[in-house]
Amino acid sequence: MGPTIQFLTEPGEEDNSPCLMRGTIPPGVIVPLHSHPDLETFIHVSGELEGLSGSAVLFDWIRIKPGDIFHVPGMAMHAFRNLSHQPAVSNIVTTSRMAKFFKEIGTPVVAGAPPVPPSEAALRHVMETATRYGHWNANPRENARVGICLAPEFGQHWHGRQASSEVASNS
Repeated sequence: MGPTIQFLTEPGEEDNSPCLMRGTIPPGVIVPLHSHPDLETFIHVSGELEGLSGSAVLFDWIRIKPGDIFHVPGMAMHAFRNLSHQPAVSNIVTTSRMAKFFKEIGTPVVAGAPPVPPSEAALRHVMETATRYGHWNANPRENARVGICLAPEFGQHWHGRQASSEVASNS
């Protein structure tokens, strides 16, 4: 299963109003290189992961531990990889516009149900929605340049699942 997003506050009517989410990246999961107009500030809660930050020329993988803050300005290229054996959990402060994007592309997580890989139609929907929201997604070659090797069946597609908007435990 890919990353999950839990909405701790619902997106506001105004696109620039703040929204608080909790993101979980399971062990071994990568969020490929991408950018978007909206800022994100990750306050890391548990587990460890690496965040890629940089410009079109220079990138640096940064180790993110509990208590660390990883800020991503709008349009900054970034990626994440969880190379550990534990889920990596962050509280994410972003815009309601970004939260609306996640709501539009997400699939609800069903407790106890096994993860299901996204269909080609679902992947197309993610990419088309990302384009409509002004997001940029790196191709496999661009990802490889920063040390990300994507599974051939997913190509350049990022996928994730959306958790319930209800506040729930991490169990």
